Amino acid sequence: MAEDNMDSSYGLCPSWALSVGYLGVASAAVLSNWGSAWGTWKAGVSLVNTGIRHPGSVMKNVIPIVMAGVIGIYGLIIAVILAESIPKPMDTRENVYSIYTGMAHLCAGLCCGLSGLAAGGCIGIVGDFGVRSVGYRASNISLFPSTSEKSGYATIPDDSGDSGDVSGSDDQNKLFVGMLIMLIFSEALALYGLIVALIVSQHSFSCGEV
Repeated sequence: MAEDNMDSSYGLCPSWALSVGYLGVASAAVLSNWGSAWGTWKAGVSLVNTGIRHPGSVMKNVIPIVMAGVIGIYGLIIAVILAESIPKPMDTRENVYSIYTGMAHLCAGLCCGLSGLAAGGCIGIVGDFGVRSVGYRASNISLFPSTSEKSGYATIPDDSGDSGDVSGSDDQNKLFVGMLIMLIFSEALALYGLIVALIVSQHSFSCGEV
């Protein structure tokens, strides 16, 4: 009976199961950091370009960069949890880490990593165009340098006075709020992956339980 349990344990706990588990650890860290770097790059470049014309909006428009950096923390959390859950082989060179646990850890790492990668790209693209739009509106400049020579394009007004139109400051605030809402829902994508990864990482089976 003991030999049957040992044979069953060996089938559930091959030596390569550890590779699957550590692949999940690497996926969570690398893919999340990839998404974080992608979002920081896209939003950071636009922030620097916009800061040349309107330095006062730099600190307010740094929000996309902060939100992109948080995605890397999600991957770090999952990677640490998964790494601590992988046991070492016993002194008898028998592996107690099952393929079931390895697949669960791989799934958790991919859920967090790929969600972070998608969220980082979304935050970067939204932050890129959002920061530029807010900066252009704050600077009261036109996207078309030859506006005065082209018909069909109007310059951005500095102040509406008593005409009842929306002022430049109000337009800037509306653009910023819209960008912020899109960034929040983009960040939620990585949070969804983190929640699923935390749940899946708790699924484990040790060959010592057979």
